[in-house]
Amino acid sequence: MSVIVAYKYVANPQDASVGADGVVDWSRAKPAVSEYDPVAISLGRLVADATGSELVGVSVGTSAAGSSMAKKNAMSKGLDRGVIVADDETSTWNETKVASVVAGLVKKIEGSDLLITGDSSVDTGARMMSALVAGYLGWPCFQEVTNVEREGEGWAITQVVPGGTRRVVVEGSVVVAASSDAVEVKVPSMKDILAAGKKPVDVIALADLEAAPVEFDVTGRARPEAKSRKNVIFTGEDAAANLVEALRAEAAL
Repeated sequence: MSVIVAYKYVANPQDASVGADGVVDWSRAKPAVSEYDPVAISLGRLVADATGSELVGVSVGTSAAGSSMAKKNAMSKGLDRGVIVADDETSTWNETKVASVVAGLVKKIEGSDLLITGDSSVDTGARMMSALVAGYLGWPCFQEVTNVEREGEGWAITQVVPGGTRRVVVEGSVVVAASSDAVEVKVPSMKDILAAGKKPVDVIALADLEAAPVEFDVTGRARPEAKSRKNVIFTGEDAAANLVEALRAEAAL
């Protein structure tokens, strides 16, 4: 049996800059495993160890995802092996198209019936990849998950809900998105990093997978419009009352 974790190797937006024309400059942004994914990998490691399963990482990204550094970065976090797509064509894909190929990778892994994703991604932050992949696989999906345990032929899932948590037992295969604080993330040691270079990572050609024919066109880019400020300062003993009166007058407009 295999436990699958989907991860993303992508540039961190905090290192990017936006030009006056609204175009994002990624030249100084260093790629790495998305900061939400180590939690998913750590949760997957616990599940794999408890069930005697192999932990397999799947990823769809540009050619950078197939570099030696990228492979070591991902494998050092606890994965046993990887199955990835590393093609620059994916750089312009939307989340729906990426999800269809992630699902294709999962289907290639024998004995897989659990897919774990991160809560979000560091670049787009759409929080929809788990649901999209689940749709292509035809599996149920649960988000904000803090724990997963084997239960008969299915899984027992602990999920955060308003007011607390709930435990759901699902028969068969399932996709879960790990909450950002589901488990403590182990920092890879030097031994982990050295061992990561020996772990197998299979790079699958796009031609061997079927990507959904979902396209979009960028019609323009622009910076958000700056809101004008009135720069009104209230002072004195009646400052609070004057502020409240001004806010009420503004709301009435």
